[in-house]
Amino acid sequence: MQDALWKMSARAQAAAVRDGEVTAVELVDAHVERIAQVNPAVNAVTQLLADRAREDAARIDRRRAAGRELGPLAGVPFTVKESTAIEGVPTTYGAERFRGSVARTDAPPVSRLRAAGGIPIGHSNMPTLILAGIHTRSELFGDTANPWSRAVTPGGTSGGDGAAVASGMAPLGLGNDSGGSVRIPASFCGVAGVKPTYGRFAADHRLGPDDPALAAQVLVVDGPLARTVDDLRLAYEVLAGADPRDPRAVPVPPYGEPLARPLKVAMVTDPGGQGVHPAVRKAVESAADALRDAGYEVCEVADVPRLDDALEVYGRMTQTEFAASWPLVKPLLGEGGHRYIELGMAKRGPVELAEYLRLTGVRLGIRRDWAAFLDEYPLVLGPVFTEPPFPPGEEARDANSHQRVQTAMRLCTATSFVGVPSVAVPTGVVDGLPYGVQLIGRSYREDLCLEAAEAVERRLGVLTPIDPRA
Repeated sequence: MQDALWKMSARAQAAAVRDGEVTAVELVDAHVERIAQVNPAVNAVTQLLADRAREDAARIDRRRAAGRELGPLAGVPFTVKESTAIEGVPTTYGAERFRGSVARTDAPPVSRLRAAGGIPIGHSNMPTLILAGIHTRSELFGDTANPWSRAVTPGGTSGGDGAAVASGMAPLGLGNDSGGSVRIPASFCGVAGVKPTYGRFAADHRLGPDDPALAAQVLVVDGPLARTVDDLRLAYEVLAGADPRDPRAVPVPPYGEPLARPLKVAMVTDPGGQGVHPAVRKAVESAADALRDAGYEVCEVADVPRLDDALEVYGRMTQTEFAASWPLVKPLLGEGGHRYIELGMAKRGPVELAEYLRLTGVRLGIRRDWAAFLDEYPLVLGPVFTEPPFPPGEEARDANSHQRVQTAMRLCTATSFVGVPSVAVPTGVVDGLPYGVQLIGRSYREDLCLEAAEAVERRLGVLTPIDPRA
């Protein structure tokens, strides 16, 4: 059975450990062997924690032998983005400057996954300091390859987790998302991912002792990646809830009140009317057909609310915050790591304090308009990225390439700005590359997004795990 362990879903792996069909140590060993086989080609796992993972697994096995109850993730390995703390392991952010910055404690989502029986098996790659681009390339660890094709990026900034999950190195990955950083690698690597509502999962995104400024507080959320939507649901149930370490996290039940059926879904194939690739349009249409077959009322609408306003205010607020610290941050990014942010600054420079304060009010108005839209349509179906996966580093090559990538991820950016939840789910393979869509929902209704994503998955299938391809 061991040869097939790494191919099993997270839920099936945990059940096998609880039922005594396999030990947690055997489960970890199967994934360590898989990492040894494929990570040299993919370079997704940056700090392998094999010995620590085996020790954690042995403790779980002792608990089972003593007749004690095991958690819903019993023995399940997961990867953790280099920006998220694992106790006793350097949190490097992919930067030379933080190579030796050993974490004193687990970040809240790592603690929750571990308390449920999950085992962190390694850190995963990301763009340096999360700022060097959308392609997963870090100063410390180099480039992560997309396991489907080295000609295209795995996406980012949680591209290490996306590539690791897609190639069978772990059934779950823990990333974060402030404008598509979970959903884009999920789509490009052929896996599923959750961007939760702001405040749904407890987190700690401090770089040092001080908390970040407003935009980083309200835009960045942690989220899991998995090969199946059912495994996303499993991780979501573990991660949801309040935590005294994060005052932003709220005690909202993970499942809301049932809504009248059929649920209305607003389908947006070309957000903002700025163009969409035929393969992406087909992905959205295929997902819409799957939802109709599952009993949803899919309504094609012209657009989502105030997309251009959301993109403009997002850009102004984030660039204003970047500008304040940029002289200190730029030298930490390594060779070429500054280009992506500076291309953005060239388009939208910082604003004065009075204008920044005004923009915070504009943001509330945009969120209010989205709330009204989602009151009519509890779900929105749209693209994750309106173009096919792009070559590594394309987003930082020049102003035109930067703009093309920013335009293609516009629906991800807007929904992060608004703070609503979204689930990315694969829809199929075109010309050897995976494509996917996202289901966006009302605040704190991740359950509706997951339910709809499962309907798409049932119709269109699961694409991974795969062996890395040249």
